[in-house]
This record gives sequence, structure tokens and C-alpha cells, in this order.
Amino acid sequence: MHRFACLAMISVGTLAAENWPQWRGPSFDGVSAEKALPTKWTTEEGVTWKLPLPGRSGATPIIWGEHVFLNVADGEDLHLWDVDRTTGKLRWQQKLAGGNYKINKQNMSSPSPVTDGKTVFVLTGVGIFKAFDFSGKELWMRDIQKDYGKFGLNWGYASSPLLWNGSLYVQVLHGMKTDDPSYLLRIDPKTGKTLTKVDRPTDAVVESPDSYTTPQIWKEGAKEELIITGGDVVTGHDPITLKELWRANVLNPQNNPMNRIIASAVVKDGLIYCPTRVKPLTALRPGGRGDVTKTHVAWQNPNGPDVPSPVTDGKYLYVTNDRGILWNLNAKTGEEIWGGQRIKPAIYSSSPVLADGKLYVTSEDGLVTVVKAGPTFEVLAENDMKEYTLSSPAISDGQIFIRTAGALYCIGARRR
Repeated sequence: MHRFACLAMISVGTLAAENWPQWRGPSFDGVSAEKALPTKWTTEEGVTWKLPLPGRSGATPIIWGEHVFLNVADGEDLHLWDVDRTTGKLRWQQKLAGGNYKINKQNMSSPSPVTDGKTVFVLTGVGIFKAFDFSGKELWMRDIQKDYGKFGLNWGYASSPLLWNGSLYVQVLHGMKTDDPSYLLRIDPKTGKTLTKVDRPTDAVVESPDSYTTPQIWKEGAKEELIITGGDVVTGHDPITLKELWRANVLNPQNNPMNRIIASAVVKDGLIYCPTRVKPLTALRPGGRGDVTKTHVAWQNPNGPDVPSPVTDGKYLYVTNDRGILWNLNAKTGEEIWGGQRIKPAIYSSSPVLADGKLYVTSEDGLVTVVKAGPTFEVLAENDMKEYTLSSPAISDGQIFIRTAGALYCIGARRR
């Protein structure tokens, strides 16, 4: 079996409780199998270490063994940082690119890195894509914009790459600032060379073609599909050829010309949960062919997120909207278990994570609210990080890693 295929299977299996190899964790869905995680802490109490950072980023830290990797914006430059997991000290940093710029709340460090345990891959909002070994040696470099044209998203490129079964997947879904077609790439992790490229057409107009989501994978037995959301539609693709297998026109029923998509899809137990710009939140059954708009919708609900991606354990689907209102839906039917529950009013952009029977929800003000998972709504704790926060938490070996604009925090004691 291919080395990358083995590592992908391991990361979702036996190592799920140890590593957080990409933005949404070992199972690609924001769920951790960790137990006995911290519930209460401050910026001083319960903190194992704190590492100062030069500025904000939407990129989530990823963790493998003794390494914590960060996509970092420092002035006009973008760097990859490798932080010692035990001490919180910077091991090394490598420059990724210049030309960083801010646009609204984000900058060009927004894509999160991904690793297979040997190599770390990091994409930037300016299109530079690099691979490094764990000693910091650069293995290859790509300039996606040089190869295929400038990104045309209104708020800057922010999608993270997906590593799956020996391939890296990159989506460029744009249109607000370009007439170039959107496209998908399958890239060789060993060389950085493009293995497959296909256009992804859409009838979306104005800002609606723009998507800031990250690709997902649906797998059932020997069946696999690459799931892409954006441009008013959800599409399923063959992971090797990238051929479009099916499409569902469910993301923009009102044909809103400003319907850009930010929250990524979540795949769990035979359903694809597809956020749009608030409503409708749609659950799709995968595996169809052609236009599945009328045949593969399992359910829809009007209370979807805009920016934070949802999270599910397969029984309950948890949704956080931008104002800090939470819903718990039956993951199979979309029926409300509890809903309209407001935590502290603020703007919420970080995606929640689910672990140890708890939901960790982070506001842009840096307040991490811990909510009891399950059929009864209960706030267990409020933990104020006291700084602007866009990044989603990461969990590994009993610890929670929280990235604010000013620091990376390691919360809790490591279980080893």
C-alpha cells in the first residue's frame, strides 16, 4: 500500500487520539476522541506554555508528535513555524512568500497546513505552495497563481489543502474578481506536480462563485468521492480523475448574487452536511450520478452557519452562527434537539470542536465557551483568552491548542 495511503488510514484510526494533522483534525470533521480534556482555564492558570505570535491568522495549528506547525503572517512576509510540542519554543521557521496583505479580517496566512507525519504541506493566500520535511528542509515549491492565473476571490484565497490517499487536493473556486474558470487540482505530495486538473463550471454570478471552503472526502467501503462546496452547488468527484460524478444545486435557492460560501462541509455516517450563507443547511446522501438536487437531499434546516463550520458525532449536529447562537440538530433528520441558545454575544468565526462530551466554541473576542454535548443545553465554562481570535482550536494528547492574534497557547497537561 502507498505510504501516504497508510498514513492517512493510521491518522484516522490508531493515532486519532494523538495527532491533529490538518484543520479539522484526524477525522476531517472537528471531532476528537480525546478524554479528560480541560474545561476551565485562564491565560495564566492551566497554561502549559505560551508562545508570542506576530499577528492574527485564521489558520489552525496542526500537531504531529513533538511538532506543532503554524502558517504565520509577519508583516509582508509569510512563514511556516515549527514549534516544539513540549517546550513551546520555536524550532525553526521558513519563509513561504512575500506579498502578504490584509483584507477585512483575514490575511494571506489563512490556509492551514497539513501533514502525513513525515512532510508538512502549506499553502498561502498568494498561491505559493511548499512542502518541508520535519527538519525544515524545503522539498518542493509551487506558485499556483503563476501556473493557472490570479485568484479572483473577493476576500482573498483561504481554502486549506486536503491530503488523502496519496494525493493533495486544492480547490480554487472564484469569480468575483476574474473571468477565469474555477478549478480543482490533484497534486503529487512527493514532487508537487499536478497530476490532474479539471475546471469546475458554475452558473453562479457576482460574488456567489467565491468559495473559502476546504474539500472533503466521503468513503464507504471501496467507494470514495471528493466533495466540493461552492458556486451555488455541491459536487462529488472521482478522487483520481476529478471527473464530476454528481451535482446538487442546493446552496443558493434564492439566486442571491452575493452568496459566497465560507463554512466547509462535514461528512459523517453516510451524509454530507453542506452549509451555505446561513440557509438552507442541507444534508445530502452521496453516491449519486448526474443532477441529484431532487433525489439526494436527506433534509434541510433554516438555521445554518455562515462562517463557522458545523460539527457532528453522527447523532447530533451542532451549529454555531456568527452571533453566538447555537443549535443542536438530529444529524439523521435535521429535527431540532435544542436551538436558539445564545452564548455570550460576539462575532464567531472559529469553527467549534467536539471532544470529551464537550463543545468548544470560540468568539472573535477570544472567549472559549465550553458547552455540554448532548440533548440538554448547558454552559460548563467560559474561558477568556483576552485577544482577537479567528483560528479553530486543535486537540492532541489531552491538550488544547488555542491560537489568538498575540500568542499560541497550550492548555492542560500532556498525557504521556
